[in-house]
Amino acid sequence: MALERLQSCTHVGRLCKELGISSATLRRWRSRAAGYEPERAVAQRPVENLQQENERLKRSLGEKTLEVDFLQGALQQIEARRRPNTASGASASTPKSGE
Repeated sequence: MALERLQSCTHVGRLCKELGISSATLRRWRSRAAGYEPERAVAQRPVENLQQENERLKRSLGEKTLEVDFLQGALQQIEARRRPNTASGASASTPKSGE
């Protein structure tokens, strides 16, 4: 009865209040009547689709890992260039051994 009234209803909130149910309950009833149950939706997906999605996610993770590695290397090079050069260019103050 509630679903029949929902089809001609102009204000779902008022209908829910009149019936004494929550809007979530009404949505769940409507979904079940249509043959769709959210908690079972993933289980109904074909295994092939899940395998394809898994492969896509693995590729994406691999690409992101390469990007992070590249950016870490670039950051290390930048940090190395920013380090102050402490060498004066003059020869060492101690003589070479054997002299």
